[in-house]
Amino acid sequence: MAPDAGVSSVSAAKQSAQPMTAERVAELGIVGAGGGGFPTAVKLGTRVPLVIANAAECEPLLHKDKELLHHLSRPFLRGMVQAMEMVGAPQGVIGIKEKYKDIIAALEQQVPNNIRVAPLPDSYPAGDEFILVHIVTGRVIPPGGLPKDVDAMVANVETLMNIGLDQPVTQKYLTVAGAVRTPVTLRVPIGISIGEVIEAAGGATVDDFSVLLGGVMMARPAAGIDVPVTKTTGGIVVLPSSHSLIQRHAAKWPVIARVGRSACDQCRFCTEFCPRYLLGHPIQPHRAMQSLGFSTSPSAIIAGTLYCCECNLCSLYACPEDLDPKNVCVQSKPAARANGLFFTGTPESVTPHPMADYRRVPMSRLIARLGLSEFNNVGPLTEHAFTPGRVVLPLKQHAGAPSVPVVKTGQKVNAGDLVAVPEEGKLGARIHASIGGIARLAHDSVVIDA
Repeated sequence: MAPDAGVSSVSAAKQSAQPMTAERVAELGIVGAGGGGFPTAVKLGTRVPLVIANAAECEPLLHKDKELLHHLSRPFLRGMVQAMEMVGAPQGVIGIKEKYKDIIAALEQQVPNNIRVAPLPDSYPAGDEFILVHIVTGRVIPPGGLPKDVDAMVANVETLMNIGLDQPVTQKYLTVAGAVRTPVTLRVPIGISIGEVIEAAGGATVDDFSVLLGGVMMARPAAGIDVPVTKTTGGIVVLPSSHSLIQRHAAKWPVIARVGRSACDQCRFCTEFCPRYLLGHPIQPHRAMQSLGFSTSPSAIIAGTLYCCECNLCSLYACPEDLDPKNVCVQSKPAARANGLFFTGTPESVTPHPMADYRRVPMSRLIARLGLSEFNNVGPLTEHAFTPGRVVLPLKQHAGAPSVPVVKTGQKVNAGDLVAVPEEGKLGARIHASIGGIARLAHDSVVIDA
């Protein structure tokens, strides 16, 4: 794919920004493309002085955001300027890893005067918005808070690009990585099967493989290759079924609890590497492990788990026994909420750990620890002509409630047509057809046969 011409000057960037409203963003079905899927129009309803574009992309082997900044800087910058205007932000920051020096240099030649590029360390989890906001602003989002609590809004690169494109969201950019013949970043129709996307990357290099969706750290295992791509699918990582990461993500809770109860020696490594603990948040994974059977105050244990960001650094990197503090934290969260054990301090009382900057986990070390060094860590953006015979559009591919179909079985639709809308009075997002064909209603999706 030829590099986008970008925005040639400050004035060009400003002139390219067409009037945009939060209502229009909702009409287009734009949601957070980085994984959370929060409806962007709702986020744009606040007023903040700073918009931060999250291009950290700290999951190993993924390259989508960097490739978009390289090839599609024009719509991205247009969308960022529009987002800043909608929230009334006079300043913007693009957070991208410092190792991408060529992309940083190109962006610095293109951005308006009120947007700056902030180089980020090549560490995990630099893309966590709490970590990103702290690196960029020096401020700490309070436990349970949002970026707006420290006068900022954070949006993913693709999300801002979708605003700049000003068209219904029917395509998704994602990286296909791991045990495939050609690791690559592709633009694919939403609803296409992940199996078809894997074939576009040359297919798997092993016969017996499994797939992790998203990134390998915060992934969810795919139930099969017929699983559809959604608005939040940022990566498809193919690995041999025998790989330790596949086994770890597939582990069941009774096994996790039984092994953790017998093997945890309370070394505190999980806590000392926890990025939220290092920010000063009341989260201590080693105390969550105590809840498996050690004699200590239950309320103290579950209070120390509520603010886990589920980055999995404790389980997949820090623990010398290969235990799973992250899942123990997740299991304890409902009890913490039920007991009202929330943070009661003031934002000013949250102080980062003095060693926080020195405990960032380098990406090279993380890749080695995860057993991923054998895989080619590239993902160039490449054109591929997809012609799926069918797409499956889940009614819930965003934060909030499932959308409600507005088409009927047997109805003919064209690419870009509206097929589902948010339920009245509930958080949700519009869904549009990604291909033309005949619609069919399933129990949790709209299927379109070409």
